Amino acid sequence: MRPQTRTGRDQGSAVIEVAIGAPALMLFIGLIIFAGRVAIAHQGVQSAAADAARSASISRTQGQAGTDASAAATGSLTQANVHCARRSVSLDTTGFASPVGTPAFVAATVTCVIELSDLSLPGIPGSHTVRATVRSPLDTYRQR
Repeated sequence: MRPQTRTGRDQGSAVIEVAIGAPALMLFIGLIIFAGRVAIAHQGVQSAAADAARSASISRTQGQAGTDASAAATGSLTQANVHCARRSVSLDTTGFASPVGTPAFVAATVTCVIELSDLSLPGIPGSHTVRATVRSPLDTYRQR
């Protein structure tokens, strides 16, 4: 038996494998980065909405509740290192109008638009909107 000798048929196949595999690998890594950034932003916005609702619920007046909620949401997003291209905080303070002794709530909605244009992946939009709403109870027997 003679050992088989390699002919030149397989030369260059590694280059083709890399040419096909490298873009697929880069796309996969880009999708992981995209999913991570969206998940971190969602967690930060959820936390900011909870902080805003809690700050509004312990405020004494309806007007002060809006100011406190906005400051709490901004501080929470900054602390979580979530960079929003645009952000907004909306507050439902109709619970302040309910009579003392009636259960009432304050709801805070935080909306954050995160930029994803630096990823440059096909099918990935340039920005993504993350929104979270949290309700917090008002003290039932506190004078409103």
